[in-house]
Amino acid sequence: MSNIVKRVPSPPPSPKGRGGSVGGLYAITPDIPDTADLLRRVTSALRGGARVLQYRNKSADPALRLEQARALREATRAFGVPFIINDDARLAAEVGADGVHIGADDGGVQAARALLGAGGIVGVSCYNRIPAARAAVADGADYIAFGAFFASAVKPDAVTADLALLRQARAELAVPIVAIGGITAENAAPLVEAGADAVAVISALFSAPDVEAAAKEFAEIF
Repeated sequence: MSNIVKRVPSPPPSPKGRGGSVGGLYAITPDIPDTADLLRRVTSALRGGARVLQYRNKSADPALRLEQARALREATRAFGVPFIINDDARLAAEVGADGVHIGADDGGVQAARALLGAGGIVGVSCYNRIPAARAAVADGADYIAFGAFFASAVKPDAVTADLALLRQARAELAVPIVAIGGITAENAAPLVEAGADAVAVISALFSAPDVEAAAKEFAEIF
């Protein structure tokens, strides 16, 4: 009887550096004008297992954005969870956030890092474009995001991304990869299997009747 050794494929290298803290359920806030209500929902998501929180509010005025960002900064600090601000590196610096998430055309990684300092996390949306992801990583991005993978109520006109793109990115890029766009607890697992380190969720989390239970369901995928 011959001795046959079955070789198990090696997993991709673990992401290094600041972006290595980006993984699991990546919660993104909905536009909620009531800060107390927003804080209640976010606290429930953090209790349920959200591992990153991004503050995103496209409808608030600067004063409300500052108020909410400060409140969420304290909540995330209490749970030891990275706090990211969407698109506004100046606000991120003002409230002591851990980082900022920018679009591919929102000023670049180096401009954001100049405001946040060397220790800040800078994430970049790369939509469905591998060349944009390569460029962002070369410029010093700590993580990159692709999507939308499914129809999104938040961005109904978003470009679409697929599993093949995730697999290619995972094979090429040694930074965390975030998947976004219409993600639910029912459709998230294939994204993780294809290479996503985190899934970014708004509606399926914060519109759930029980936010903490919804977060736990997502967390179990990881």
